[in-house]
Amino acid sequence: MITRESIILEIKRLAEENSGNAPGWRLFRSHTGLSESAWRGRFWARWGDALLEAGFEPNKKSRAYKDEELFFALIRVARDIGHVPTSPEYKMAVRANPELPGLSAVTRLGVREEYLRKLEAFVAGKPKYSDIAGMLASLEPTSLVRSIPNETAGESDGFVYLIKSGRHFKIGRSNAFGRREREIALQLPEAAKTLHVIRTDDPVGIEAYWHKRFADKRKNGEWFELKQSDVSAFKRRKFM
Repeated sequence: MITRESIILEIKRLAEENSGNAPGWRLFRSHTGLSESAWRGRFWARWGDALLEAGFEPNKKSRAYKDEELFFALIRVARDIGHVPTSPEYKMAVRANPELPGLSAVTRLGVREEYLRKLEAFVAGKPKYSDIAGMLASLEPTSLVRSIPNETAGESDGFVYLIKSGRHFKIGRSNAFGRREREIALQLPEAAKTLHVIRTDDPVGIEAYWHKRFADKRKNGEWFELKQSDVSAFKRRKFM
């Protein structure tokens, strides 16, 4: 149950993780999954009022960064450390170089999976960013899914996954992918391998989209006989 006190505790926790800086409401939303309606009008009229009650000064309005500026910042940090930064790694980079946009600015693009998807689209087809495209392609989709805390997803959030067993592929959906993956593995005579997972706020609709797209390749139920180009098309999506 969402209470005034639970929101204040989350504000303090996020501030502690962010070098004592109080979180903006967008950062709060991306880390907790709570929408603006969870607090606005119920407990406070403005986010600044919530920060004051939690013991912080309201955040000063920060400069609005263009999307390209945020992409350049992520690219810079990725090249400095040799891989796509996690949120803690990005915050460390900001502490070392305060000229970089803060993590709260980056999360204006969405949660991690969303802003990495947008970064992937930004670098696609640009030779000067081929190293970044390679870093993004090397990310393990299953590990990304399992790194998402349950509380950061809304009630309707889920996953649409692509699993291979033998020469066939299964496209299914789940709200708890790790558990579903183990259940499927127990049912199959051949070893199953997870190829990709798409995070979505509409698992039913996105699963139906891929089933319809590959309808002529359906073998039985959710199992399909796909070409490599089909698999590549599915793997290009990290969020839908």
